[in-house]
Amino acid sequence: MTPSDNSVLLDKVRGCLYGGAIGDAMGSPVEWYTPAQMRELYGRITDFVPPVEDNDLRRHRSEGRYTDDSHMVQALSQAYLDEGGHLDAHSYARRIIPIILEPRWVSILNREMPLTELLFYPEKWLYIRNGLANADPRLGGMGNMVNCGAAMYASPIGIVNAGDPVSAYHEAVDVLGVQQYSFGLEAAAVMATAVAEAFRPGASVDSIIDVVLSLAKEGTRSAIEAVVECARRYDDWADAIGPLRDAIRPWDGAPEDRSMRGMGDNASRPSREHSIEETPIALAFLVVAKGDFAASISGSTNYGRDNDTIAGMAGAIAGALCGASAIRQDWIAQIRSANDLDLDPMARELTALICKLQREQLEAAEAREADFARLLAPN
Repeated sequence: MTPSDNSVLLDKVRGCLYGGAIGDAMGSPVEWYTPAQMRELYGRITDFVPPVEDNDLRRHRSEGRYTDDSHMVQALSQAYLDEGGHLDAHSYARRIIPIILEPRWVSILNREMPLTELLFYPEKWLYIRNGLANADPRLGGMGNMVNCGAAMYASPIGIVNAGDPVSAYHEAVDVLGVQQYSFGLEAAAVMATAVAEAFRPGASVDSIIDVVLSLAKEGTRSAIEAVVECARRYDDWADAIGPLRDAIRPWDGAPEDRSMRGMGDNASRPSREHSIEETPIALAFLVVAKGDFAASISGSTNYGRDNDTIAGMAGAIAGALCGASAIRQDWIAQIRSANDLDLDPMARELTALICKLQREQLEAAEAREADFARLLAPN
């Protein structure tokens, strides 16, 4: 089983990697801007935009440059390739630390640096707990700030479990428990689930929502139900922005004022009732857009708040569903140019890995079937 250069599988892997990076890069210049601020500056954002702030934090967040979200997607992908197989908590903790300590070109800061310097505090926890504190990897996420920091880069788990959303869910819980817990980990598992289902031939937006709801737990499931119900009333993403924010608010732990992040009764603390905002909202815009790639990331970007992450997640799911062939090729070219990185070699290596894992899974299933036939034989 050798994938061809024009296989549907490779097209979907490319779509997931580039789709996530495009969404991330489109939201990056206006991360945490309000919808009103974006409309005043740009109107509707439907393409890469130039920066509006000339300072070190915003100057290079423009015109196709992506953030730590996409760098972590690449880091997790590389961990899978280095392992040559599925990951668990222990193998992930062992593989990821050298990767995030290795210098790489970071376009939004216009310099080479270890990824650990770019990460936000809850993502630095990955290194602090597993690289410095030598925690048990299965307990690595305990005590961290509960946020989207694992969900934002969970798509490679869906990629390597292409077409098998149940396995993707359980592998994500194991692997990303190294960094996150509570509803932050649940959202990451849901993200991996959605991507894995998007690879299945015949998958649709409805099938993605159905399988996600069959596996999601507690507050995350309730939040997805609420925003999907809301999203199904709209055909235009611009009309859905305000209602979707209202729909997610009862479960979302992040305050309206980002300067108060980490404060309040439920923000960033473990809970069985709450949900992060990003995963449900990314799924909601996928519903509003009916799976269309451009509309999914445009709605997610113009939503505001943590919109680079929301658009990156929506782009990864829609890209896996539609394939790279459904994405504007100038966007893919701009991602390569702006970040000085061609994702095609990684896409081809991941595609080969998926085929290898599928062969191994089939051989194991056939061996088990033979063993089971012997168990059923007369004693």
